[in-house]
Amino acid sequence: MTVGTDIDAASQPRLALELLVHGVGGTTPERMLDDPRTVCLAGDATAGVHRRACDADAEEHPGQRREEPVPEAYCWANLTSGNGSRALWLLLLPFMIANLAHWMRPPSHRLRLARGYGTAVRLLALTLTVLLVAAAGEVALDLVGWQCAGSARCSRGASWLGFAAAGRGGWWSEPGRRLALAALFPAALTALLWWLSHRTWSAYESQRPAPGPAPAPGAPPLAQPGFWYGRRSVARLRTAHTAAGLLTVAAAVTFPALRQDRGAAALPLQALGWALAASIAALAATAVTVTCRAARSEAGPDEATDHGVSRALLGCSLAALTAAALYTGWHRAGWTSAGRLPAAQAFTALTVLQGALIAVLAASALLLHRAPPRDAASGDTGPAADAVTAVPPARTGAADGPPAGHGDTPSCAVALRGLAGPAVALLACGLGGVLTGGLAQRAADVLDRGRTPGEAGSPLPGPPAVLTWEASVIPVVLALLAVTGAAVLWRLRRRERALRGEVEAMYPDEQHRPARTRQIAGALARAGLTDRAPLLAAVVCAAAFVLGAGAVAGAWTGGGTPQDRAAGAPAAVSALAGAAQATGSWLVGAGVVALVALGRRAYRDPAARRTVGILWDVGTFWPRAAHPFAPPCYAERAVPDLSWRMASWTARTGGRIILSGHSQGGVLAAAAVWQLDPAARGRVALLTYGCPLARLYGRWFPAYFGPGPLRGLHRDMHAWRNLWRRTDPIGGPVLLAGPEGPVDRGPLLDPVAYGRSARHPLPEPVRGHSGFQADPAFARERAALLARLAGAEGRALPAQGSSGRSSG
Repeated sequence: MTVGTDIDAASQPRLALELLVHGVGGTTPERMLDDPRTVCLAGDATAGVHRRACDADAEEHPGQRREEPVPEAYCWANLTSGNGSRALWLLLLPFMIANLAHWMRPPSHRLRLARGYGTAVRLLALTLTVLLVAAAGEVALDLVGWQCAGSARCSRGASWLGFAAAGRGGWWSEPGRRLALAALFPAALTALLWWLSHRTWSAYESQRPAPGPAPAPGAPPLAQPGFWYGRRSVARLRTAHTAAGLLTVAAAVTFPALRQDRGAAALPLQALGWALAASIAALAATAVTVTCRAARSEAGPDEATDHGVSRALLGCSLAALTAAALYTGWHRAGWTSAGRLPAAQAFTALTVLQGALIAVLAASALLLHRAPPRDAASGDTGPAADAVTAVPPARTGAADGPPAGHGDTPSCAVALRGLAGPAVALLACGLGGVLTGGLAQRAADVLDRGRTPGEAGSPLPGPPAVLTWEASVIPVVLALLAVTGAAVLWRLRRRERALRGEVEAMYPDEQHRPARTRQIAGALARAGLTDRAPLLAAVVCAAAFVLGAGAVAGAWTGGGTPQDRAAGAPAAVSALAGAAQATGSWLVGAGVVALVALGRRAYRDPAARRTVGILWDVGTFWPRAAHPFAPPCYAERAVPDLSWRMASWTARTGGRIILSGHSQGGVLAAAAVWQLDPAARGRVALLTYGCPLARLYGRWFPAYFGPGPLRGLHRDMHAWRNLWRRTDPIGGPVLLAGPEGPVDRGPLLDPVAYGRSARHPLPEPVRGHSGFQADPAFARERAALLARLAGAEGRALPAQGSSGRSSG
C-alpha cells in the first residue's frame, strides 16, 4: 500500500502528506485534488487512495515538497453508492434502524446491564426478521394459497392460480399441498436475505484492522482492535436469523394441518405432527439462544467461526421445513380451506412481544443513563485526565467569526435523556409493522380486485385484523407528521425573523438589504433544525406507540377490521374508518415504490444523495451488531483502509500526515486515528470541518462518541483542529480544549462577505456544509498543524491513554 522506497530519517528531509477524506454524497479524485490527471496508488474501484500524477513518486524526492504537504485523496463513495439495484436495500430500512438502536445505548460502567441492553436489541431485531418472513408467508400462504385458491370466485379471476384452485380437483387443489407449494416464496426470501448478508460481508466487512499493540486498559471502544471486525458475531446472527425465518415458514405450514388432524386423523399422523411441532419449538429456542450469545468481542479480531453449530442449526431448520411440507401435503380427505389460517393471531402476539422488549430496552437505558461511566470507562485515565476539558462554544474561536447565539449553538447533550435507543427501536418496529400490514392489505385488495376484503360480495376474509389495523393507521400517522411539519415551519419562520437583527450585527459596516439578510437568517434558522431532531423523534415515537397500541387493542378486543368495528357507528365514523382502511393500503404501495425510486435517484444523482446521504451514511456506518440482514457497514472497509495507509506510510517514510476529513469523512478519520498505535498517531494531525462528531454522533451514540471518548482522542492526538459554521446543518463544534487552547475554530463567518466589495466583486454564497477549503481559515489552520508536527519531531511520543500532554 506504500509508494517509494525506505528513507533514512537521519539523512533525508521528512515528507508531509495531506490525506483528504470526503464526506456525504461523495466526489471524484479529480475534484478532491483539483487536477484532471490522477492515479490510483492503492485500492480498487470501490475505495482507493489517489494522487495527482505529478505527485505519484513524491517519496522519491522528499526535498522538493518542503513547504506544502503532498495531497492524497481517499475516495470511498462507491461503498455507499453505485448501481441502482442497491436502492432495494431501502426496503430493509427497519433492519438498519434496529441495528442503530444497539449503538445508541448510554455510556455506563455497569457492564452487565449494558450486555443485557445489547441482548434485548438483538432479540428485538430477531422479531423483525420473523415479522418480515411471516408477512411474506401471510401473502403467499394465507391470502393466495389458502383464501384465494380456496374460493371459486377469486381463483376464477386469477388464471395463474387455476392449477391449484379448490374447484378444479387437481393434485395441487388440496389445502395442504397448496400451503406446501406457497411456502416456497417466504423460504426463498429467507434464502435471499442469507445470501445478501454473506455476500456483502465478504465484499465490505472482511478487512482486517492494521496490526498494533494492545490498547491500554480503559481505552475507548473504537480504539479496540476488533471493533471493525466482528466475523463471528455476524456469522452467528446470520445463522440464527436464517433459521428463525425457515422455522417461521415451517410453523405456518405445520399448524393448519395439525389442527385438521385433531380427532380426525390416524394416531400415527397425529403423533408425527406433534413431534414436528416440538422439533420446531426446540429449534426456535436454539435460534433464540444463539442470538442471545452472539455478542461482539472487540478486544481483538474475532476470527473464530462456528461452522459446526451453524451448519447443524441451518440443516435442522431446513429439514424441519421439508418435513413440515411433506406432513402438510399428505392427503387428508374432506379438508377444505375456509376463513383465515389459524396462525393469523401470531401477528398480534409478535407485536405484543416487541412492545415488551422495547419496555425492557427503555428500563435498561434509563438505568444506564443514571449510572454515568467512570473515568476509566470513558477513556479518561492517567494523570492528565483533567488536562482536556469541555468548553462552551462561546469560547471557541471568537476571533474567526461571530459569537454563537444561544438559540443556534449546536447542542451536544445526550439525545432523549438516554432513551434514543428504545425510541429508535420503537420506530423500527412501527415501520416494520406498517410496511408488513400495508403490503398484506394491498395484496388482499389486488386479489379481491378492488373490493375491501371482508365486505359484502368479497370472496376473501383478508389478512389478520391486526395487520389491517396497522395499515389503517398510516393516514393518521401522515396527518400527525403533516401537523408536526407545519409547526416546525412556523417556528422556523419565527426564528428566521428573530435572527435578522443578529445577521446585520455580524456585518456592521455593510449596507444591509432585506433580501440578503433574510437569506442568511434563513440559513442560520434551517441549520438549527438539526438540534430539534430529538424533539421530532420523540413526537413521532410517541404517536407510533399510541397508534400501535390502539391497533393491537382494536384487533384483540373486537376481532375485526376498523370497518367492521365501525359498522354500528354513525355514518361519518363508518365512512372515515373505511376510508382509512382503503387509503392505508394504497399509501403503503405508493410508499414502497417511492422509497425504491428515491433510493435509485440517490445512488445516481449527487444532489439527491446529499439530501438523504447523512441519514443513510449514519445508519450504515455502524457494524451489523444486532441485525445481520441490515445494509452492509462501509466503515468496516474504510476505517482499516485509512489506518493501514497511515500506519504503513509513516513507518516507511518517517513523514508527517495531516488527516483532513470533511463531514462524514471526519468521523471516519477520527475512527481511523483511534486504531493507530501511539508511534503512528504521534505523526498524524487531525483537521476536521463540517464534522458531526459531537453534534450528531456524540448526542445519539454517547457511549462511542460522547465527551469521554472524544476527550481521550484529543489527549492522545498530537494536534487537532475543527472548523465549523453556524449555517452548517450537519457539522458543529467538538467543544474540547487543552492547555494550548480549544480544538474548535469558529464559528466561521458565512458568507464571508455580505455584499459586493473590491475584495469580493461577486456575491458570496452561503456555503453551509460545503466549501470549507475556500475559507482563509482552512489554509491557516492546516499550516499551523503542519508546523506543530514538524516541531514535535524527535520528542518522545505519549503512550495511549496515559499522555500527560494535550494539544489544541
